Amino acid sequence: MNDLRALDPARTALLLMDLQPSILGQHPDADGFLAQLLAVRDAARSAGLTVGYVHVALTAEEASLVSPNNIMFSAAATSGRMLAADAAVQVDPRIQPADGEIVVRKSRVGAFSTTDLREQLESRGIDTVVLTGISTSGVVLSTVRDAADRDFRVIVLSDGVFDRDPEVHRVLTEKVFPRQAEVVTAGDFVAALG
Repeated sequence: MNDLRALDPARTALLLMDLQPSILGQHPDADGFLAQLLAVRDAARSAGLTVGYVHVALTAEEASLVSPNNIMFSAAATSGRMLAADAAVQVDPRIQPADGEIVVRKSRVGAFSTTDLREQLESRGIDTVVLTGISTSGVVLSTVRDAADRDFRVIVLSDGVFDRDPEVHRVLTEKVFPRQAEVVTAGDFVAALG
């Protein structure tokens, strides 16, 4: 693992992903999880990092175009439970963005593929992303892979991500992610920010 003290706050973004009521309901202690992420976010803001929010929601048109071949999105699209007008798919009000922070709405699993996130990060000179959110096997996995392919330095907060399947979470954070990312605890990350 690289030395977290070498982080350049001006070139680093904390990404808070899929922290929306419809997804946070998967976590058995959503309030505690959000409290930890709020502490991480506040430390990141104080240290001068860029903060970004990613949430998943579909417009009515996007929902109508989801292929039945898409196992994850087709049922949600036809049920209407991911429609962008619904408050349940917006960033949770308990962790709302501040003015000027990045907010992107995606229409697929990963944070980059259907958004302008890369352009927003690059325009700010960001080359390092710190990933948090739900779920480890969903948005986090997809974003680790994509961010690494786009040559970002990737850091995953092992206790700042969650998956309903603890074994999947363990395998990803201990065996898969370290091939392309640094995996650290939220406490170690905050401590490195000083």
